[in-house]
Amino acid sequence: MIRVQQEDFDVGEEYQQLRNRASAGAIVFFVGLVRDMNLNQQVKGLSLEHYPGMTETQLNDIIEEAKSRWPIQDASIVHRVGDLDVSDQIVFVGVNSAHREASFEACHFIMDYLKTKATFWKKERTLEGEVWLDARESDLKAKNKW
Repeated sequence: MIRVQQEDFDVGEEYQQLRNRASAGAIVFFVGLVRDMNLNQQVKGLSLEHYPGMTETQLNDIIEEAKSRWPIQDASIVHRVGDLDVSDQIVFVGVNSAHREASFEACHFIMDYLKTKATFWKKERTLEGEVWLDARESDLKAKNKW
């Protein structure tokens, strides 16, 4: 399941969606939040934009790549766009499989690929003004380990 939306999401509901298989023995998920600090600057919020249609295709491709590498049953990505404030939820990534190791690794992989292969543009609102964010070297290194 893939959703790109402005509305917040309910982690409990997303978790319940992944409990739909009796053969699932493990569910792993990650929730990303807007931090109040980035690169030594106070952050007031974050604005995210995307390219509708293309972004969803990219997210689907990331999930399909994870399914080709690990024996996962289902995966879910919910990514918010629009204006977000500090501590708002940005992203939910969840995976289920028969065993925990596949779920852990696939969830980690999906997040690392999401940060570098999905078309989202991020603009931080700081005390000094607004600034567009570029891909971080650490995100590129994380993706390359896979």
